[in-house]
Amino acid sequence: MKHGKSYNKAVDSYNREESYAVGDAIAILANMPKAKFDESVEVAVRLGVNPRHADQMVRGTVVLPNGTGKTVRVLVITRGPKEQEATDAGADMVGADEYLPKIKDGWTDVDVIIATPDMMGELGRLGRVLGPRGLMPNPKVGTVTMDIAKAVKEAKAGRIEYRVDKAGIINVPVGKRSFGEAELTENVSTLIKELVRVRPAAVKGTYVRSMFVSGTMTPSIRVDSTSCV
Repeated sequence: MKHGKSYNKAVDSYNREESYAVGDAIAILANMPKAKFDESVEVAVRLGVNPRHADQMVRGTVVLPNGTGKTVRVLVITRGPKEQEATDAGADMVGADEYLPKIKDGWTDVDVIIATPDMMGELGRLGRVLGPRGLMPNPKVGTVTMDIAKAVKEAKAGRIEYRVDKAGIINVPVGKRSFGEAELTENVSTLIKELVRVRPAAVKGTYVRSMFVSGTMTPSIRVDSTSCV
């Protein structure tokens, strides 16, 4: 595959075989040529888990201290007094009777859906629409809850969901290239500390096998995960 001059310049700016402390990796990324748009910064982590075993599944949420740089559209599915709570907390859309039929017809123009437990019977029937898009509320990640205000505020503040895939890899956004180096470093460190915290007891041997950080248009930089903990 042929790459442009900017990409090749970025590749030549560091040693691709070396593992860098998280702060150093972010500094290298910051000095790489930038695209004409504000690139996302992502972290890919390969874990020593077997996701086919339920006791080795790694999934959850973490609130990044400096957010993701993305405007998050939040829909709260509920009825009654919780509607006002959701509105006051800053939800973009609130209700049930208006949005459930729209979702059934294929509408998914939203980033996060939060629901009260009593709504899951109706939402469960919309799994074919919401499931493939990762929008189905789930109590394990805090999107099915009675504490609507907290869930909305966390989603708006930069809460991200992580989930290991079939290959044992977690890939999540941690900010934008317009962020300061200290902000990105803090976000990455927070993510890794969270992944270490939720290490399944059934996992033996090396848990974090490799970790890389990259921008949308940049090569990836290998990170020494122990520098984050």
